[in-house]
Amino acid sequence: MARAPDPRGWTGLDDAAENPEREAWPTYPFAAHPPEYIARRLQEIDRASAENLLLALTDDGCTLSNLSRFAESEAELRAMARTILKRYGDSALFVTNVNKPGHASGTLDFTSSGWAYSPLSVYSEDYGLIVVSDTEVGMFWNFADY
Repeated sequence: MARAPDPRGWTGLDDAAENPEREAWPTYPFAAHPPEYIARRLQEIDRASAENLLLALTDDGCTLSNLSRFAESEAELRAMARTILKRYGDSALFVTNVNKPGHASGTLDFTSSGWAYSPLSVYSEDYGLIVVSDTEVGMFWNFADY
């Protein structure tokens, strides 16, 4: 989970990259866990759920209720999320530490009020999406500490 420059030169938002703790702790703010610990806390989701999750990550609480605060319409925001996911190709794998079980296995239901997550960082709350293609891995995360 250590940071690496984007291979395509895309600009990213990474407030933690400016944190002095990062120099001594390359995975900051993620805690150093063995792979089996992380694997037990991740679940595979479908592309539609990944699109919704990208939008939900724009706000603490991991909901879609914050979309009304954007100047763009929901359709425009969804198109942006699809553009990001398209970067990884049609055979990409999507995994998350969020548990908002949908009606079908591998889906998330953002209309339900209940949800859970398995933290992987030093913060009290963190939730995210990992996208894996044949050539790269992308991580999109939201951290909160109340």
